[in-house]
Order: sequence, then C-alpha cells, then structure tokens
Amino acid sequence: MMSPRKQTLKFDKPVYIESTGTAVGPMEGAGPLRHTFDQAYDNLYCGEDSWELAERRLMQDAIEHCLKKVHVETERVSFMIAGDLLNQNITANYVARALGIPFLGTFSACATSMETLAVGSIIVHGGFAQRVITAASSHYATAERQFRQPTEFAKQKPDSATYTVTGAGAALVSNRPSKVRIESATIGHVVDYGLKNPLDLGSAMAPAAAHTIVTHLEETDQQVDDYDLIVTGDLSRIGSGILRKLLEEKRVMFKRNYDDCGVMIYSMDQPVFAGGSGAACSAVVSYGHIFEQMKKGKLKKVLIVATGALLNPMMIQQKETIPCIAHAVSLRAEV
Repeated sequence: MMSPRKQTLKFDKPVYIESTGTAVGPMEGAGPLRHTFDQAYDNLYCGEDSWELAERRLMQDAIEHCLKKVHVETERVSFMIAGDLLNQNITANYVARALGIPFLGTFSACATSMETLAVGSIIVHGGFAQRVITAASSHYATAERQFRQPTEFAKQKPDSATYTVTGAGAALVSNRPSKVRIESATIGHVVDYGLKNPLDLGSAMAPAAAHTIVTHLEETDQQVDDYDLIVTGDLSRIGSGILRKLLEEKRVMFKRNYDDCGVMIYSMDQPVFAGGSGAACSAVVSYGHIFEQMKKGKLKKVLIVATGALLNPMMIQQKETIPCIAHAVSLRAEV
C-alpha cells in the first residue's frame, strides 16, 4: 500500500466510493451546480432554530442521502470519520451522537473532505472495515461568527475574501465494487509562506496545493496530462492564479484540465467575492458534480486536492502567520 517515499499511499487492493450524498444552502442551490446536489435549502436556517443546528442538519442530511442511495443502514457502517470548522468539531460530534456510528473526528480546515476520505480508505484497504462513512461540512454564518466578525456587524470585505460554502458532503467508502475507485492518497505537509491576512486565504493556501500536487505527481510517476481533471478545494480566483504560477516554476503546466471547487460552485454574478471556501466547498463539488461525471464516464481519472488554512482567531489576533495544508486523493472511473 505505502509508497517507498513518505507521503503517497497507493491502494493496491480495491477501495471504492460506493455512494455519496450532498446537502447545501440557498446560495449554493442558486449556483451553476444546483442540479448536482441531493438537497438544497432556501435559507441559512435549514428549518432549524440556529445556524449551528442548521449545519448539523446539513451533515446529517448528506449522510442519510448517501446511505439511502445504496439501501445501507447505519448498523452496517463500521466507522464515521468526519470534521467541520467549528470549535471541537461540534457539528460532526453531534451528528455522530445522533447516528450511533463509532466515530473518529478529523480536522484539516477546508482540506477535511480529502483527509476523511484518505483515512477512510486506509481503514477499508487494511481490512479493518467493509464500509466507512466520511463527511465534512461548513456554514457561512457559523464560520463568519467564529473566524471573522458577527454577520450583523456587516464589515466590508476586500475582493480577496472568500464566501464560506453552506453545505455538507458525505461518501461511503467500501470494498464493494462500484463505478469510482480510490487509487491513492497524498498526505500534505504543513506549508507556511508567512502570510497573515485571513481575508486572503487563497493566496495563503496556494503554496500548499502546489507542494502536494508536485509531490503526488513525482511519487506516482504521473504527469498532469494523465488526469482528465485536477481540482483544488477552495483557492478561489486569486489563489488559483497563484497556483498556476508556482507550478510553472516547477515546470508543471496545466492545460484545460484544472479547476477550483471555490470557482465552480458559484456564478460570476453571485456576491461571493473571490469565490467559495469552507470544508463543504470541496466536499459538495466532489461528491456531487465530479462524482456524477465519473459515474457517467465523462471523467475517467481525477485528482482532488483539498486545501485548508490551519488558522484560529486567537492566533490571528496575536499576529501569527497562517499555516496551510493540502491533501490529495486520486480517483478512477470503473466504467
């Protein structure tokens, strides 16, 4: 399974994504990928009494959609591996309490979707479980309140800011053959280029994405052109441009097979500044649009590079720099 090098895990025994589920908020439901989501709410409360309860509802919805598609009961799932952006992973914790599945909480900020998928794949590949559910979520209002200013404060943001995706995505990782196989996972290094602006996270995360992509290509002996699509998590329009320049310095050139989930999820005319962000950003795009394209055979080989800024409000107040990470998972369509 493990590469002779340090970071890339190659799954030489079959590991599959048996099913996925997604649930999103109103802004995402009005975007260009609206038809790829299983459920979309028309307001941020999602039928609940608070934003935190709304995020909990989104993750539970995503998991329930995922399991119902393949008629799998929670009792047949060995582990739940999930994370979010709130202190102590409270969204995932409470959803795990409700579902009663043995639980591992994970955190890589907005890279949590691929961290959970990688960990779940390792468990299934190792023969320790037949099925594992993985999930990640975020919510615009809960993230604003925790990481920036209360939404009521209405502080003007710069164009470099990103808009936290309201949503949750879940995947059922299994040893049962399906149309999408998990080939490998590259675990990222923490990368810090000394940036301090929490309203420009795309710039901060781009070097981590570049490092993980280069490492993955080197350790798997592949080229960019071997993939139908390489997609980053939430670098936004600003970070995506920086990533291209960083990779060009390493002689890695994208053609038309690169995109960013934070750019894909919203229309240009939506008020989202530089694009989408949040742990749900890569989760809902990957487990919605990308997964469906792979099942149909329109995408045969995909590298998903989820990116995360490992900051917290206290460190920002102390003028600390922003460390970032990127985890990558390679998928192949079995059609």
